[in-house]
Amino acid sequence: MFDEFDLQLPDAEIKYFPNFLDTKTADEYFRKLKSQISWQQDNIKVFGKIYQQPRLTALYGNNGRPYSYSNITMQPKEFPKELNELLHLVEQKSGLNFTTCLLNLYRDGKDSNGWHADNEKELGENPPIASISLGQPRFFHLKHNTNKELRHKILLEHGSLLLMTGKTQHFWKHQIPKTAKPVDERINLTFRIIK
Repeated sequence: MFDEFDLQLPDAEIKYFPNFLDTKTADEYFRKLKSQISWQQDNIKVFGKIYQQPRLTALYGNNGRPYSYSNITMQPKEFPKELNELLHLVEQKSGLNFTTCLLNLYRDGKDSNGWHADNEKELGENPPIASISLGQPRFFHLKHNTNKELRHKILLEHGSLLLMTGKTQHFWKHQIPKTAKPVDERINLTFRIIK
C-alpha cells in the first residue's frame, strides 16, 4: 500500500496521502465531528437566484479572521480538541502552519460542491489547501483553466489527505460532483491560511 503519491499535473503541486489516518482513527474522528460540530446550511446566490447550499458547512479558526466565498461571510468558532489534534497532524505532514478549517458535511449523493478554485484574496498568493476526507469516499474532479484536455479525477478515501500547494489554485478548478449512487455521509476538512 503506498503512503503518498504526487498527481504530477502540469501547473499544479498536488500530493495525495491515502492512509493519512488509519481506519479506526478516521472512524472515531468522523463520529465525534459529526455530532460536535455546529453545522449550518447557508444560502448562496447563483446567477441572481438564491439557493440553499447543497451541503452543510462550519468554520473554525485560531486567529478570529472571517472567511468569505460565494457571497457568504463566515465567522470562525474556536478549534475544539479534535480539530486541534487534526491540525497538528496536518501541520507535521505538510510543514505549514494553518489558521482556519472550513468543514463540509455531504449528507448524500445530492450534496455537492461545484467547480471552483480556493483563490479568495484573504488566502493570499499561491494558497496551500490541506483536505482530510472522512466517511464515504467521493470522487474529486480537477480541470485546467485554459487547457480543456487537462482533466483528472481521484477517489478521496476515508482517512486520506489531499495537499494542494504552489500555483494549483491559479491554474486548476475542482469539484465534488453529485452522484445518483446511494452514498453515505462524508465529512471534509479543508485547512487554510487566512492572513
